[in-house]
Amino acid sequence: MKSYRYFLLLVIILFAGCEDDVLELQPFDAISEEAAFTTPDRIELSMNGVYDAAQSGFYRADENNNRGYIFGAAHIQQGDMRGEDMLLINTFYGFTYQATYTPVTENNRYFWENGFRVVNLVNLFIEGVTGAVEGEIISADEGNSYIAEARFLRGLTYHEMLIHFARPYRDGNGSEPGLPLHTVGNNSSGSVEENSSIERSTVAQTYTFILEDLDYAEANLPESRSGVLNVTRATRGAAIALKTRVKLHQGDWDGVVTEGNKLVPGSAPFISPINDHALTTSVEGPWANNQSEENIFSMNMSANDNLNVNAALANMYGSSSLGARGEVAISPIIWNESFWHPDDLRRTLLVESGASDRLFTSKYRDYVNNSDFSPILRYAEVILNLAEAEARNGNTTRGSELLNAVRDRAISGTMTSYGTIADANILAGRILEERRIEYLAEGQRWKDIHRNAVDPLFSTDGIPAKMFSADVDGSTYSVGDAGSLVKGIGAISYDNFRFLWPIPASETTVNPVLAAQQTWLLNFKNQRK
Repeated sequence: MKSYRYFLLLVIILFAGCEDDVLELQPFDAISEEAAFTTPDRIELSMNGVYDAAQSGFYRADENNNRGYIFGAAHIQQGDMRGEDMLLINTFYGFTYQATYTPVTENNRYFWENGFRVVNLVNLFIEGVTGAVEGEIISADEGNSYIAEARFLRGLTYHEMLIHFARPYRDGNGSEPGLPLHTVGNNSSGSVEENSSIERSTVAQTYTFILEDLDYAEANLPESRSGVLNVTRATRGAAIALKTRVKLHQGDWDGVVTEGNKLVPGSAPFISPINDHALTTSVEGPWANNQSEENIFSMNMSANDNLNVNAALANMYGSSSLGARGEVAISPIIWNESFWHPDDLRRTLLVESGASDRLFTSKYRDYVNNSDFSPILRYAEVILNLAEAEARNGNTTRGSELLNAVRDRAISGTMTSYGTIADANILAGRILEERRIEYLAEGQRWKDIHRNAVDPLFSTDGIPAKMFSADVDGSTYSVGDAGSLVKGIGAISYDNFRFLWPIPASETTVNPVLAAQQTWLLNFKNQRK
């Protein structure tokens, strides 16, 4: 990570809030790190600046040429392009889609750099807030709440990067190389040098670090906030929801149940005792209203602070017939699957037709102002995380009830509820199928491929085969006809080095320790021989 960008010559960018209940992220000023923590108002604005870094990081040398790194849009687009259920129309994410990336591929490089940019700003923020508490600028409780917010973002960032740059936890119980753990902010030549010699921890150590952050966040975050901040700033429920995801990736089924039970009652109606989160009645609910009860945490977008068309979700994922770029469509691979019932309302209410009669998601709808929030955590995910953990533990009655809570709101026509699925393995499989449908176009597909890579029953054995857009038109979409599809992009096995992203060359050139641990390039050269 090049220090001139966000380490050695650090300037914290502050962003103004127009109203108490609206988080606007338009830049209005830039002040030194020393001044950023001298008043309560500046501390609040500095916290907004950390969120903005997570929402819209830089691309190349131009800070204004953002692509939604790391959580504005990039995590969704990259997560989808690594999987098979969304179809790349042009070449925007071609390196990811075809797994032809190298240590100098820009999309992967800036994912890494912006991820650790967020981590660094979090660390600097924690240090600044700690000093502000000691100087009695804010109270200890206020300080703990701010630090909890920052640590939530750090835990979220580390986990997102783990699924791209490291093997899954269940491969050797976390014994594989993980990520370098940074807890000291870079704001001087000494700290830059110190952080440039940190080696990779193990995957298990990285998970321990993440969960320590999230446990602290849960203990110190408020249960709710006012207005839009209730879904765009971290809350206690968001920390718990993220823990259900993290523990699911560890295969810690009991841990998922423990965390999930904090947000999901033992029986219907499933309304969270923390912040009243619930499933919307309609499958359109989370997308018609950014602030629905189902939204636990999202990245804020607005007319005043949206992403350019290279990153805005509506423009990239929407139908060109509605004015979007139409870069990413729904793939026939998922559309034609027989497990997705033909009468499922998500096939009609969340889908639009586009160029060459290809099908596009309509989850993201604002093609003018690009104000669709970037979804991070939904209550539907918590319920399905918990359902899977219950199924894995053999509790098929509750697991089935939770699965049906999500699926049954999409019922129409001849579609009926599953009822109770008595076989635990069949139930777990149905839940994994439901996840592919429910989270379509939300960047979640790679997460499930990654965490189940070594699962004895549900592994895809690596990166699945995909389709070229040239092989897809309206006639290719045929429900139940998955077997005849032409998948011109071959599968890549789990043991292939390309299952992981390489550490970028921009990092290994300044960190000799990580350079020595970069096995990706060696494997690349060996395969070329």
